[in-house]
Amino acid sequence: MTLNVMNCTRCGKLCMRTPAELCPACVRELDEHCERCVKYIKENSGTTLQELSEATEIPVKQIIRFIREGRISLVRTPNLHYPCESCGEPIQEQTLCDSCRQRMAKEIQASIKGDDALVQEQTKEDHITFQIRDRLQGRRR
Repeated sequence: MTLNVMNCTRCGKLCMRTPAELCPACVRELDEHCERCVKYIKENSGTTLQELSEATEIPVKQIIRFIREGRISLVRTPNLHYPCESCGEPIQEQTLCDSCRQRMAKEIQASIKGDDALVQEQTKEDHITFQIRDRLQGRRR
């Protein structure tokens, strides 16, 4: 028999277990923060992420979390961008920029095909290295 209680991951209070792992008070507070962001965006559609954070007094990380969860829409906000999870480039949708998605797709395809030459080529582009075997082969020719 297990107890259906937990500590809130945000404030540490003891509460009933929930899928979000937050106590009801923290859930309400986050909902209020999200509503404040949405209201500010509606009133100021040209806002940036930093301006939104300063005006609402909500941390940038929390706003980005709201966006990624789909709680804040960026449809009519041309200046509101957040960083790509891989390279940090400003984006308005998904979690990765186009170039990172393409790079990851190539790497996945290469690993699926077992194309070691392509994987090694990608590695050489990222890290300029060589193996002794490669140098010796160059001398033999």
